[in-house]
Amino acid sequence: MTPSRASVPGGEHGSVTIEAAISISALIVVCSLIAVGVGTLAAHVAAIDLAGAVARGHAIGREPEPGPGVRITVTENAGVVTAEVAVPSPLGEATASAFYPVEYPSGTP
Repeated sequence: MTPSRASVPGGEHGSVTIEAAISISALIVVCSLIAVGVGTLAAHVAAIDLAGAVARGHAIGREPEPGPGVRITVTENAGVVTAEVAVPSPLGEATASAFYPVEYPSGTP
């Protein structure tokens, strides 16, 4: 009579459990990386949008109200407003800058 595979030392008993554990761990890591990537992309898009809005707002005389953790730097040089924005993201800071011409009120140069 030959011994069964399960009773042979060094057999494959339990290998399915290990393969499943490794596969599930890899799936969790990949899903986490995708979520972090989407969060970083969303922060970058938000930074671009906010930089444009801040530059336009400053050009017409409105001051921005940044959210928590957002850094805004506005400079004006030769009739052009430059807005630089840094928004926190999962992988550091997402930064963007925008330029907009100053809009003077009617009757001023």
